[in-house]
Amino acid sequence: RGINRCFDLTATPFAPTGKKSGEETLFEWIVSDFGLNDAIEAGIVKTPRVVIRDDGVPDAKTYKSRLYHIYMDPEVKDDLNRRAEPHEKLPDLVTNRYYLLGKDWLETAKDWKKRNFPTPPVMISVANRTETAARIHYAFTRGKIRIDELKAPEKTLHIDSKVLREAESLTEAVELDSNGSWDEEGDENAPTRKLSRKEQAELLRRRVDTVGKVGQPGEQIQNVVSVGMLSEGWDAKTVTHIMGLRAFSSQLLCEQVVGRGLRRTSYEVNPESGFFEPEYVNIFGIPFTFLPHEGGDGPPPPPPTPKTRIEPQSEKIEFQISWPNIVRVDHEYRPQLALEWTKIKPLTINANETRTIAELAPVVEGKPDASRLTEIDLEGLGRKFRMQKVIFEVAGDIYDQMKPGWKANREFLLAQLIGLVEQFLKSDRIDIDPPLFNQDDLRRRILLTLNMSKIVQHIWEAIRFSNTEALVPVFDTECPVRSTGDMRPWFTGKPVEHTKRSHISHCVYDSTWEASEAFKLDHDKAVEAWVKNDHLGFQILYISNGVVKKYYPDFLIRLKGGKTLVLEVKGQDSQENRTKREFLKEWVEAINAHGGFGEWAWDVSLNPADLPEILRKHS
Repeated sequence: RGINRCFDLTATPFAPTGKKSGEETLFEWIVSDFGLNDAIEAGIVKTPRVVIRDDGVPDAKTYKSRLYHIYMDPEVKDDLNRRAEPHEKLPDLVTNRYYLLGKDWLETAKDWKKRNFPTPPVMISVANRTETAARIHYAFTRGKIRIDELKAPEKTLHIDSKVLREAESLTEAVELDSNGSWDEEGDENAPTRKLSRKEQAELLRRRVDTVGKVGQPGEQIQNVVSVGMLSEGWDAKTVTHIMGLRAFSSQLLCEQVVGRGLRRTSYEVNPESGFFEPEYVNIFGIPFTFLPHEGGDGPPPPPPTPKTRIEPQSEKIEFQISWPNIVRVDHEYRPQLALEWTKIKPLTINANETRTIAELAPVVEGKPDASRLTEIDLEGLGRKFRMQKVIFEVAGDIYDQMKPGWKANREFLLAQLIGLVEQFLKSDRIDIDPPLFNQDDLRRRILLTLNMSKIVQHIWEAIRFSNTEALVPVFDTECPVRSTGDMRPWFTGKPVEHTKRSHISHCVYDSTWEASEAFKLDHDKAVEAWVKNDHLGFQILYISNGVVKKYYPDFLIRLKGGKTLVLEVKGQDSQENRTKREFLKEWVEAINAHGGFGEWAWDVSLNPADLPEILRKHS
């Protein structure tokens, strides 16, 4: 009663569909729209700056910098989208982006300190999953991302559902002030008591909610690592840098993540210009641009092509195939490590793929303004790291990987690794292209430092294959065994054929060769059941040129007698394919050593005519 006018405000005046959105997609009842683009142009929020180019080779499809949407890079996506341990190295492209972003953050921090600003600038990382967030947090707090000022654990905040659960499980004593709030300074005279699980979680939430607020628990936080979105209404004004390490499937999601860093620190008007002083937030890895809606006027779209539904069939349950769901294979090593250098594959480091300079442009009127570039340069990083430090850092990272399976003296392990790393870096097994960079000590150190993950993975791979005494499979704790029955129904417009001895309704053909192999598997007397590995989730991790990737073998075949054969089909062989098979062989050996999943074997078909002989060999 007595209400004459009501205003309904919304931050999302359109239905998020995953498509690019513009004004024409607003809800029809919207009277006035003052969007994020308008707010940026008006200066009432910070101006986002995105990477538009760097000194590396751009993405071959889009010609954009590989820093533009880092998560989708082929060297990054597989590595981040797996159940990894916190100590496992981040991909070099990710680590190097943190070097660039961290160096720029450091310059901002120095400037704020010079101006006596009471709180530090804040860097936010938005990760795709809890394991990635844990790796990022570990890398910062253990000094793996070599920006010392960002190393402080007490100034780093790791927040996700798993961390909250862990906080709720703690009952350690925490210092409280007389008002019952958390005293971060640790006053010796403050009373202490053990907090309940609920209070521990609330304490963590308070730090999140008070980032950048003077006199509050989150006052000195400078690095926030989160999974997904920080809560709506999170109003930290001190965010200056954002790293996106997840898929961004819609413009709305990009705006929501970037929006966490757009609150201004000051709204004072410059008396000379009459406007707010410009403030910026630098963004890596978020494809943030304002794009028009894909639809609009024009002829209606053509009808969709007919699709075939692919699914497990309950009436063919006898052909169901199960497999162990392994997240990694641990190794038990012999105490005296040795490498035969002539048998180690060379590691190629391409200077054109290593970025040491990035240029950022502010987003104005929906597009990056290339006339107002700022530059970040990492040359100082190479001057900071001497060769002995590079050797020790690489050895330390390999030590972290090997420690769980090492039974002998750990100091002896580290000493051996330092010697092996030093030999490798001085050997002809590491190839820097172009060779000119090998002749300049500074450039060589920069390349080695910025490709440390590749070097670590490459040397560790060589040690694993040469010095392992036993293999131990580590299973996914949530789903240790998977089967063809777990596959969700999906649709395809590719050529298909009904199957006879497969639990899955159809086999989808990607080539005529696969069609030939599928026919033979359905009719060969040695085969009890088979399935094409398509949408099944059967994958094996492997390392190629120091990069962690996922490998999907082509077929799983259960032979009469119970043996399971993993079959790869290859028309042309390559070093990459041979590397995949080395890791497939290791996977099979680990399963057979475990003994709980029957007998497994692997093979490769290099010609359609060799399949019957392969089946006979393993029957």
